[in-house]
Amino acid sequence: MPIAALMAGWTIMVWPWLSGAVTIPWDAKAQFLPQIQFLAVSIARGESPFWAPFVFSGQNQIADPQSMMFSPPFLLLALVDGKPSAWAVDVTTLLAGLAGAVALLVWFRDQGWHWAGGLLAGLTFCFGASMAWRLQHTGQVLSLAYFPMALLALDRMLRRRSYAYALLLGVVGAAIVLGRDQVALLVLYILAAFALWRMCDGADAPARFRAALPRAALAAVVTVAISAIPVTLTLLLAADSNRPMIDLEGAGRGSLHPALLLTAVIPQLFGAAFRMEDYWGPPSFAWNDTGLYIAQNMGQIYIGMLPVLVLIIAAVRGHLWAREIRFFSAALAVVTLYSLGWYTPVFRLFYLLPGVDLYRRPADATFVIGALMAMLAGYALHRLFERPWEPVHRAAWIAIGASIALALVVACALGLRVDRLALLPYPLIAAGASLAVAVVALLVALPRLALEPWLAALVLCGATTCDLAWNNGPSSSSGLPPAVYEVFDPATKNPIIASLEALVDAGRTATRRDRIELLGLGFHWPNASLSHGLENTLGYNPVRSALYARATGAGDTIGSPSERKFSPLLPSYRSLLVDMLGLRYVAAGAPLETIDPKLRPGDWTLIGRVGDAWLYENPRALPRVSFAHSALAADFEALLATGAWPDFDPSRTVLLDAEHPTYPDAGGGPAETTASVGIVRYGNAKIEIAADSPKGGYVVLNDLWQPWWYAEIDGTAAPVLRANVVFRAVQVPAGSHRITFTFRPLQGAWDQLRDGGHGQH
Repeated sequence: MPIAALMAGWTIMVWPWLSGAVTIPWDAKAQFLPQIQFLAVSIARGESPFWAPFVFSGQNQIADPQSMMFSPPFLLLALVDGKPSAWAVDVTTLLAGLAGAVALLVWFRDQGWHWAGGLLAGLTFCFGASMAWRLQHTGQVLSLAYFPMALLALDRMLRRRSYAYALLLGVVGAAIVLGRDQVALLVLYILAAFALWRMCDGADAPARFRAALPRAALAAVVTVAISAIPVTLTLLLAADSNRPMIDLEGAGRGSLHPALLLTAVIPQLFGAAFRMEDYWGPPSFAWNDTGLYIAQNMGQIYIGMLPVLVLIIAAVRGHLWAREIRFFSAALAVVTLYSLGWYTPVFRLFYLLPGVDLYRRPADATFVIGALMAMLAGYALHRLFERPWEPVHRAAWIAIGASIALALVVACALGLRVDRLALLPYPLIAAGASLAVAVVALLVALPRLALEPWLAALVLCGATTCDLAWNNGPSSSSGLPPAVYEVFDPATKNPIIASLEALVDAGRTATRRDRIELLGLGFHWPNASLSHGLENTLGYNPVRSALYARATGAGDTIGSPSERKFSPLLPSYRSLLVDMLGLRYVAAGAPLETIDPKLRPGDWTLIGRVGDAWLYENPRALPRVSFAHSALAADFEALLATGAWPDFDPSRTVLLDAEHPTYPDAGGGPAETTASVGIVRYGNAKIEIAADSPKGGYVVLNDLWQPWWYAEIDGTAAPVLRANVVFRAVQVPAGSHRITFTFRPLQGAWDQLRDGGHGQH
């Protein structure tokens, strides 16, 4: 019955998404949906999903934690649905939160705590704080959803001395590790600390520790066995990426401002649910002196007014420091300090912990803060039901009043500080209404705790459900009309996508595979190429090849025209690197000459306006594959720094990196015109090329060089040479040959580790 009540409450809270009235926006669509669609389409076609040629001229998917490749819910979705819709991905995300809430309810039952507390904990866990406000961070939602599952398996492993639950803990632990995000890291630290606390708490701690050790070891071995390879691949990717680590100041810029803690009792205080220009919390246009770099939804920690009231009551009574719950009270204090980042001196110590320097936002801890507050609120309600005859004394009500009054005074002071007092009436009235409902529900329930516990529980949890459905419901951060993201529909009629698909298909030959760029069309557009199989020179991903980013200026995203950055090697759309990339078509949200003032008339051809885009063609775009008869040595580092290409014809000569003696001797050769080359098969992770020449030379493939790509000539291994700074080449002898490029991440990672991280082969 409690699980049924939990599912009913969950359905009410997430109904706007379940009904299709809204969809989870921002990163959920711009980043994760295209990744999941690419994964599903690749599996359905029998293609490897390990490498995606459709963003950044090639992206290492198997090592990217945001590809969702190792996420059990989305891998299952990809296996059963070859073309998952935005709605299907939304529902999968929401169901993961429900599964975590159910596990938390079961864990409460295992503790012998009242089911009403478990119900309240479950409701606030799956739709409180960041689990509602930051739904768009799909990977982090999943990482937190696994937390109660792991907690349940861990506790049963220790209490029942069960190897079966040790095995289950290992599997769930691996799922958390494979999230490879900051929420997963914090959850793992909490689980490890909780295991030690459980094993060492009490007079018989040494015996209990020895008894638990074999099962804990089994869980650890299973976790490592499942997650070691993907994590190693990710660490190698990070080392070669644009952001191998985040320094202390960079992490500090993602701190949670202390003022945002007020959202625990005044959820709409800063206007986070509304337009960016209406938001006035730190940081914002109104409050712009913080040095922070976090989005307006990251500071929302509201879990409901009634849970806050029962937490205050429990705190006054001293219940939150009872032996059975004090670990989670301490954990909440520590995680809150962590989230505040540079606003407390202890973050310097946190930064020394393994893994912390890989992440840029301590404010991501709001996910874990919400989960811990939910658990403590559930326990607080359990204590009310456990001793229903014990009245709520005046001290508790005074504490409630004082807390609310303090929040009100601070809110008004902040509004005065940034000249936003005029915006306070609505959030304060809304918070007051929520407070009134919570107080009434509490007054109705308290006399019924003993004789009518079901009615009391339904009143309290029903009030919380309505509160969360209203205050944590769809907002500009969490729920937008599905039509906004129609471009990701597998059957989209979007004219920009249709035009690009037609142009690319019409121009494809044995040597030509045109690349495109989706420039300044909106935040969610850059990765649409992943959804529709268009080979894009840019995309949206905070982690990219450092080599490619340096060479092309590629940033995290290209949603607005101003985000198009150039580099010494690619100083303009009229440059040799643009031509070698085969970038033929650009769909831009503004005239191209306004984005690149260096363009001259005639450099690019305006095809016309298509939908909201200006569509251009580059008539000088080079083929994807060519045959070079000679090679020249070049200092690639100098080229990246200066952009000063030597005088050479890329259709006849290839530049090879002179720094690596494993490359063949470079030298000129006579011009030849009789060689032929063509693509026989082009897959995600395997490319076959036929070449024929009377004297031999180099097959040059203008795809991104990456050390995990291998080559064979007629089945015999051949070195993949880094060519023309960022591309690939293979030296071939005279005659007719079949050259195969294959992406082998496991072999590549192993070779890279043996080679000290350089990965030359």
